[in-house]
Amino acid sequence: MSGELTEGVIKFIIREVGEECAAKGQAVSETLVAFMVKAVVLDPRNEFNVDQILTKRDVQHLIQLCVTRLLDTTNPSLSTIKMQVYFDMNYANRAELLREQHRVLEGRLAPLVRDITDSRPRVQDEMMKVYQMIVSYMLLSSGLGSPTDIEVVREVTAALQSIFPQTALGAFILLSKKEKEQQLKNLAMLVTGIRLFNRECGKGGKGIDDLPAILNEVLPSATQTIEDSLNTCHELAHCYTALLESMHEDQHRHRQLSSFKLKEALFNVRQYEAFLCILMSDAITVAQEVEKMNVQFATTMEQLKNTVQNKVSVDTKEVFPLFVAVCSVWTGFQNEILLLSFLSNMTNNLQQFLEAQSQLFPEEVLTSLLEGVTVKTDEERIRETMGTRVNISDFENQEWLFPETAADFDQLLIQYHGFCAYAIGVKGLTLPGNPAIGILKHRDRCYVFSSKESAYIFAQDPDKFIQLNVEKAKEHAELIHLLELHHHFEYLAPYTQARSAEKSLMKPTTKRDSSTQTDTHILPPSIVKSYEWNEWELRRKAIKLANLRRKLTHAMQTDLSHLRRENSTQVYLPKDVSTQTKRENSSNVPRPQIFLAGLRGGSSAATRMVKVDLTRPIDET
Repeated sequence: MSGELTEGVIKFIIREVGEECAAKGQAVSETLVAFMVKAVVLDPRNEFNVDQILTKRDVQHLIQLCVTRLLDTTNPSLSTIKMQVYFDMNYANRAELLREQHRVLEGRLAPLVRDITDSRPRVQDEMMKVYQMIVSYMLLSSGLGSPTDIEVVREVTAALQSIFPQTALGAFILLSKKEKEQQLKNLAMLVTGIRLFNRECGKGGKGIDDLPAILNEVLPSATQTIEDSLNTCHELAHCYTALLESMHEDQHRHRQLSSFKLKEALFNVRQYEAFLCILMSDAITVAQEVEKMNVQFATTMEQLKNTVQNKVSVDTKEVFPLFVAVCSVWTGFQNEILLLSFLSNMTNNLQQFLEAQSQLFPEEVLTSLLEGVTVKTDEERIRETMGTRVNISDFENQEWLFPETAADFDQLLIQYHGFCAYAIGVKGLTLPGNPAIGILKHRDRCYVFSSKESAYIFAQDPDKFIQLNVEKAKEHAELIHLLELHHHFEYLAPYTQARSAEKSLMKPTTKRDSSTQTDTHILPPSIVKSYEWNEWELRRKAIKLANLRRKLTHAMQTDLSHLRRENSTQVYLPKDVSTQTKRENSSNVPRPQIFLAGLRGGSSAATRMVKVDLTRPIDET
């Protein structure tokens, strides 16, 4: 069957099943329909073969089986599959949830950031508008207060002006787009830190909730809700397990309880228990993070108070990192609030998938069925087998692991979600395995058992019992996810990876890159290089050879050419040298200044001339 035909048939089946269910008042998702198609095809009782072409009759039969199972809302198996699909499509771990929240927040702020970074204000009114947009960004990115509250807006504006006045807007506009975005983030953290500090000092903090107090109040309640659900789930699992064991021991009880869907109910509560354990683990992580951040927030705030201490001005290098640290811790509080809300919603939404088994087994019915039956808890079963363990000498070719022989004993990945590998396929029970009995390592996979006898029987032929478990999972498709058996059904795409699910019945085409290389000439070359195919070329060579036979080559040597050889000499090139033989110099002599007085005569008859020499001496010049 071609891939295109198979894909088209599967799309048709999913569409028809969805339409028929909708026509009968039952809305189903495409993912749920796809998984149900996979479950019906896997069930050997339906006699489908994925390797054969589906006829029209087979397709119609498959559609009817899927519709029947999807409309049977009283079957716990359907509730379990719905629970698995819901959890798989909605659950996210801490990192994924916070990453998605960050992406959503950035998407909401993207238009505002774009307006700020792309603006080119020229007049004062435009500058004010850009500054107001920056204030809005500070408020929306922190999530502290409502943008419509005037007091909150004023508080944010005052905090922003203390670190980024309007006069700095000119330098901000000249930055590149990435630099603007980074500065906006830095300013948002500083403004948030300032507002939190003012709130701690009683000078502001309008619209800021006391997140540490809220978390300390809500955390115990949320954890207690999950714990109560787990306790209820454990009680139901213990009761169903006891009833199923009594069916195997007493034929009368078997006839009495065979009409009840005990196995489906047991698998339902076990899957519910597994999901609740995941949520409880996340809730414990939230509590640990909150406790750590409470200490960090108090320490940072105290350090900030000691740094400021009513000072008029503080060095920004000292106080800004503290504001950023306060903002980071508060953002952590906001993240934990988000995670806790998510866990609470998941816990509440999972409860709806227990309704089917609770309707089949009301409290009074379950009490009457348990008359004369001993109910053991998982802890009691493990305590009963704590003193027993397998003897390694009884097994020659099997590898057993114990706490004293395996360094990472507690970190081993146990198959079947930690349930007994023998009881699943043989009894259809999910009994808790006890690692103290011994962990069997077979084909690089680890298996645990509920008793020493089960371990010995399983170890005699592990492949046989592993195949029994696979066959049991084909009959009850919810076990594929509960026992983590996806590696046994690799040709079926998991519904987590196939949202459209049309490929879930088709074996994927195996592709790989390959290359081949051969020798250019495997046999030794037999090319005659002197061969010539051109007749005229052969004639030319023949004439040339004929002419050469009539030619002689003579050589002679004259006296001038006798023993001549090349010769060379080396000389030193002249250098440019200059000498100086005289030096120009100059001197400045004083100008003579001589004055004569009395040449014109005077009152006396005789002329008396006086000569005055005012010339300066040479040494003074």
